[in-house]
Amino acid sequence: MDKEQILEKLGGIFKMVMGENAANLETSSENASLVDDLGLNSVGILYLVIAIEESFGIRFDDVGTSDLKTVGQVVEYIRSKV
Repeated sequence: MDKEQILEKLGGIFKMVMGENAANLETSSENASLVDDLGLNSVGILYLVIAIEESFGIRFDDVGTSDLKTVGQVVEYIRSKV
C-alpha cells in the first residue's frame, strides 16, 4: 500500500472520527499536528487509533499514541505495519 492510498483511507477515518471538523483535512499537510492543527483531544486520538487498527488490520503495540504527533507520522507508522 503506497502513501497516497494510506492518506486516502486515513482521510475517511478522520472524517468518521472527527465529523464536520475533518473538513480541512484534505488541505492539511503531513506536517499537520493531530492536536494543534486538527484539534483532536486524547479521546479523539484513542478513537482514531481504534479506527486505524480496524481499518488497516494493524495493532499499535510498539508505539504510544503520544509518539504520533503529525499526520505524516501516522502515515509512516501505518506504512511500516502493512
